[in-house]
Amino acid sequence: MKRTALPLSLLCLAAALTACSADGEDNKETADKPKASASVSASQAKQAGPAERVAQLLVTKAEAGDFSIAEPAANDALAKSQSALTSDKADCAPLSYALNELPIGTSEASLVRVTNSAKGMVTYITLATYATGKAEAAMQGLTTAASTCRGGFTAKSSAGATTYDSVTVETAPADGDESLATATTFTYRGATQTLRTQTFRFGDTIANYFTLNSNAFLQGGPGNAEIPAALVKAQNAKLA
Repeated sequence: MKRTALPLSLLCLAAALTACSADGEDNKETADKPKASASVSASQAKQAGPAERVAQLLVTKAEAGDFSIAEPAANDALAKSQSALTSDKADCAPLSYALNELPIGTSEASLVRVTNSAKGMVTYITLATYATGKAEAAMQGLTTAASTCRGGFTAKSSAGATTYDSVTVETAPADGDESLATATTFTYRGATQTLRTQTFRFGDTIANYFTLNSNAFLQGGPGNAEIPAALVKAQNAKLA
């Protein structure tokens, strides 16, 4: 089996997520992208350009309640772009992106934030905005991947490879224009880790939530990720 590259740096987990995501890390936003506003509605954001719109719609710390909202560390993901991440099965590429902090489909702009909970659940929010019709196409690609990649697949980059053993479609919360939920397993140090995603389309915007159980990685045992419903509710409220 090829070397497995963890979705999240164990060093960062041991040192505490928020500390690793502080100043000094590579910023996934370009310098000219504005910061998120705490009080902009989805209708107001539609009047802005793609980069500004997605920044305005991103949930803030004040809106997230008990959840931290931070930029992910530079080495969190298996790849930093879609072009740098490949799959051994073409149809599985969208799911590879959803499990590695990347927007699915062809987006106009995207941002990623990460949060952790007291239960050790680390959740990445990838928020992306699309040209007309592209968000629907992105969701269709992800739906196809979740259905056809049930037997597993391998995602690869220059950093390494992760072999996912199975994919299960789960019941997604009824929110937005479309929604999809998955549970994906892979083996790390002999233990099965179950990762989860929930993906929602609101018009031309897609929010993808990807959660892993950091405690399981640190303890070397099996892990079962649970996406925090309160966090999803807070972010989706800005998109409705």
